Amino acid sequence: MSRAINLSAPVADVEALCAKHNVAISVIENLSSGGTRVVLLNPDGAERIRSLMKAKIITTPVVRSPLHMARQPLPRYR
Repeated sequence: MSRAINLSAPVADVEALCAKHNVAISVIENLSSGGTRVVLLNPDGAERIRSLMKAKIITTPVVRSPLHMARQPLPRYR
């Protein structure tokens, strides 16, 4: 199963949900067509987010920025 998910939710909401459920993000970006693309570090985390946000998964083709770069979240120091 893919670790990448396209969601109709703001980046901040996706980051907060992943932090709450201790799911590590590899890359996250805003989509030009609206929403967020997130790639998680492991397939189990991706399945967890899919089940939690099943109503917000984008199943249609999305438009990514032609200038997109891998944007990794800032490290969280404890």
